[in-house]
Amino acid sequence: MAEHQFDLQADWPGGRNSTGYIEAGNLQTKISIPPEMDGPGVGTNPDEMLLGAAATCYLITLAAMMERSKLPLKKMSLDSAGIVDVTDGVITYKRIIHTPHVSLQDDAEKKHYRMLEKLVDKAEENCMISRALKGNVSVEVEPDIV
Repeated sequence: MAEHQFDLQADWPGGRNSTGYIEAGNLQTKISIPPEMDGPGVGTNPDEMLLGAAATCYLITLAAMMERSKLPLKKMSLDSAGIVDVTDGVITYKRIIHTPHVSLQDDAEKKHYRMLEKLVDKAEENCMISRALKGNVSVEVEPDIV
């Protein structure tokens, strides 16, 4: 068994509408509350970071599964949306929707497309971040396969 540790340092100078700073390896950015929640909107925020973690984990997991399955990838991109609910002052991250856009090479066979259709869902199930969110945030996949 192997364990990996990831470290983050954060500085926060004051109250709710301050602007802080985080640093974790290659991630170095200002942070604040987003304007949608009446914050200053400087740098990134927890909502974007959670969406970014889920999206990049899903995309990298899908790419690795496609590579192991020897699918003839032409191009791939991803659109993801995070849905946050604010009811009676309680903020809840409700769900994440991933829309992978995947094109296979022109010589791809039907079996490649069948495998791809399985992998777009399997990648979400196997993504470490999706597993961490399970039971708290719904993660959906709406693929666009060309």
